[in-house]
Amino acid sequence: MERAAVFDVDGTLADTNHLHVTAWWEAFRQAGHQVPMHAVHRAVGLPSSDLVAHLLGEDRDTGRDEELSAAHKALYGQYFDRLPALPDAGRLLKRLHRDGWAVVLATSAGGAELSALRRAIDADEAITATASADDVERGKPAPEPVEHALELAGVPAARAVFVGDTVWDMRAGSRAGVRCVGVLCGGIPRADLEEAGAEAVYDGPAHLLASLADSPLA
Repeated sequence: MERAAVFDVDGTLADTNHLHVTAWWEAFRQAGHQVPMHAVHRAVGLPSSDLVAHLLGEDRDTGRDEELSAAHKALYGQYFDRLPALPDAGRLLKRLHRDGWAVVLATSAGGAELSALRRAIDADEAITATASADDVERGKPAPEPVEHALELAGVPAARAVFVGDTVWDMRAGSRAGVRCVGVLCGGIPRADLEEAGAEAVYDGPAHLLASLADSPLA
């Protein structure tokens, strides 16, 4: 039976979390909101609408949510031609593909952003499918993105591992019934990832690649 290795992208395979933090911070600032960068960082990984609600609260002017999301998208788009992959991200996906894993990306990115991320990672031949937040009704930490990734791979939860860098990733994977692996390269502490469901935690793709034999992806 096939096995599926499902990967988050931002902060897991691409070193983009802090670019998102900067873009969101500026979008909020332009709209008159003073949101601390550390709070934005902790919210990265949520879908745009959920991130805005999480940071501004339910009593905000919801009529401006789309304006904030559009501003973030425009600001972040300035980096598309130079998004950096994390060290050995592409090599990790290629190795898993050679080892018989169906590699699926589960990300909120789409369109030009996803294309830019895939160019940076440079492992298209190893990627079986991509599950975007646009394909499901609810994004992480709901399980739907991971469940959709498993459907695309044709693999049951018991035969899958989900790798991510945020507590939202770990909660989504846990709720989907898959084993969860955390990486620290997104900037979230090890204890937080473990509390949210990470079975094992690695520094980043390079560390996971070097440790595959003793990992949940063995």
